Amino acid sequence: MIAIGGIIGAGLFVGSSTSISQVGPAVVVSYGIAGIVILMVMRMLSEMASLMPGAGSFTELVRAGLGDRAGFICGWLYWYFWVVVVAIEAIAGAVIIAQWIAAPIWLIGVVLLAIVTGVNLLSTRSYGEFEFWFSLMKVVAIIAFIAIAGLWAFGVTSPHGPTFANLVAHGGFAPNGWGAVLAGVTSVIFALCGAEIATIAAAESQEPARTIARITASVALRILLFYLLSIGLIVSIMPWTSIVPGQSPFAATLSFMQIPHAGDIMNIVVLIAVLSCLNSGMYVTSRVLFVLSEKGDAPKGLVALSAKHVPIRSTLIGSLFAYGALAASILSPELVFSFLVNASGAVMLFIYLLVCFAQVRMRKKIEHEAPERLIIRMWFHPYGSYLTAGGIAIILIAMLLKPALRTELLSSLVLLAIVCALSFLKSLRGSPNLSSSLGRSSAS
Repeated sequence: MIAIGGIIGAGLFVGSSTSISQVGPAVVVSYGIAGIVILMVMRMLSEMASLMPGAGSFTELVRAGLGDRAGFICGWLYWYFWVVVVAIEAIAGAVIIAQWIAAPIWLIGVVLLAIVTGVNLLSTRSYGEFEFWFSLMKVVAIIAFIAIAGLWAFGVTSPHGPTFANLVAHGGFAPNGWGAVLAGVTSVIFALCGAEIATIAAAESQEPARTIARITASVALRILLFYLLSIGLIVSIMPWTSIVPGQSPFAATLSFMQIPHAGDIMNIVVLIAVLSCLNSGMYVTSRVLFVLSEKGDAPKGLVALSAKHVPIRSTLIGSLFAYGALAASILSPELVFSFLVNASGAVMLFIYLLVCFAQVRMRKKIEHEAPERLIIRMWFHPYGSYLTAGGIAIILIAMLLKPALRTELLSSLVLLAIVCALSFLKSLRGSPNLSSSLGRSSAS
């Protein structure tokens, strides 16, 4: 359920409207291509995590494969990405709640952050319980939507019979050309990021290796069922030209089918999705910062655990940064907050590239030293890994060529340069080399 929660967010319920309006019905192909890239990355993570089930964070798998500097860069980039997501989700949740409560958006955002921080400070179990119920509600909402929309699309409840003609009736299946379909991948892939959260949570489960082994199959099911099927039904029921960017296509489809209170229903679902991402983001930031501290890449004082084994200081640091970003959204929305958000735009793609390189290197080492430990194997190795890395590189190049995304890429490159410089300064300080995590795992 944590894996499901990590990938179903406002990007599906609201953000998909922009992609549909730009690509048309063929947006399902864009989601399919992006889904394959994410699926391949998850398979690589599953292979590495099965070799190191107690790594504590998937960023440590990059450290094991590429060395301490790569672990430093990957860890801090991932921490930054999620603390910004926490602030963004707090604002998104506040905007929705402000429709029902007469209170300033910043105040509601502060309260939401305080509540989620409190939940994460209680125990890992409390985080898991909240995320389970959040994810369950999202899953129920999507399944209900698919059932209702499916009956309409196949003509069971539609007064005019099957509606699949909408897939080609308004300019064709790919009205803006297949170039737009490929360009659409650059936008939709970010909606699919987050599945790797499960590899972090799995480290705190009773059977991490078995838990991780189940992740890959569940990701494939998510992509197929929750994204491709729901988006496919939307463009089958409504003319894609009727979808308004920035407005939930799910709400528009429900209204088109004359479902009462469609707008209110989707507002509640989107709020649940936002709170789920907020909860997961706070959890991830604390665990990643804890591991960075443990490895000497962050102040050692952040290693401190509570009686319930919660990294209190790491949780509070992430919360404080999120509060700072929230304040920036009010005091300097066009400069500081805009940079913070843009700088996180391509970060996950950088991280996924590091995962590809780390998996290839780790696989080569394991096949030479202990091939019997390869319980989970990357598909079509090494070509699957190289093709995935190539696909990510193509997406980055497409971002550079696409004016709407160029600022995000350039800002992310600035952030990458800063983190690389910090890693270089750290090495100049003469920090002791950390022994290979993979080596320790093999020895154990």
